[in-house]
Amino acid sequence: MDFGRVITAMVTPFDANLQVDWDGVRRLIDYLIDEQQSDSLVVCGTTGESPTLTEEEKLELFRVAVQHANGRCRIIAGTGSYDTAHTIHLTKQAETIGVDGVLLVAPYYNRPSQDGIYAHFKAAAEATKLPVMLYNIPSRTGITVAASTTLKLAQLPNVVATKEAHSDFDLVSELTANAPSGFNVYSGDDILTLPMLSVGAYGIVSVASHVIGKQMQQMVRAYVGGEVQKAAEWHAKLRPIFNGLFNCPHRVPNPVPVKYALGLHGMPVGGVRLPLVEAAEEEKRFIRALFQR
Repeated sequence: MDFGRVITAMVTPFDANLQVDWDGVRRLIDYLIDEQQSDSLVVCGTTGESPTLTEEEKLELFRVAVQHANGRCRIIAGTGSYDTAHTIHLTKQAETIGVDGVLLVAPYYNRPSQDGIYAHFKAAAEATKLPVMLYNIPSRTGITVAASTTLKLAQLPNVVATKEAHSDFDLVSELTANAPSGFNVYSGDDILTLPMLSVGAYGIVSVASHVIGKQMQQMVRAYVGGEVQKAAEWHAKLRPIFNGLFNCPHRVPNPVPVKYALGLHGMPVGGVRLPLVEAAEEEKRFIRALFQR
């Protein structure tokens, strides 16, 4: 399964009452495919505010995404959690709905050993025929999935990719050097897209691609096509936005900045659910200035 080079970790649009805006979901899917050129969409990942979505909302989001995308891009369902049994349950439900793959985050908060991480992912992967993308994000989970663990998991037939959201280039280099053919490594941090490509990564699971997806596609295509200098020039142009969306004043957490940025681009997606809060006026000015530049 090839999920493409630029995958958008999609936000979840909400209405004024912070209920899922289903018409907004459909509009956003069209926008990300047609305007921003996303190859795949991750639905109900962390950027989609998965911790505050109910299971019923997640399943309906999977259904709407599959039906509305209608084969125009791949739909990857975020079904991972720190509970192996629930991860398997949600993954099976997603498979029945007809998603193209699942994203399984490393078990967070309970901090399992590498053996526990392996057993968790293995149990979930073996419970489905869907292609599986692992997700290693130590800053949020409190654990690092070791390269040796990921490489062992890559031997499972349907574990086809990993999203690596950190700056450990030695770990990424070990993965790209030793992974089996067809196993793809994705950057999970927009600012590290080009650096990770340089050590063998395949693409990016992106937040910034909500608003600069076309430009990111051009950067990635330039690098893959051997135009390294052109790719570096794109990186330099896009770097302020990569940084700005994650380094607003007071370190406003994702997806607050990108939701506001989408509104600036004519694609309003509503607010965020508690415990997240909307950007303050100072932060909104900062985000507006990013795109005015």
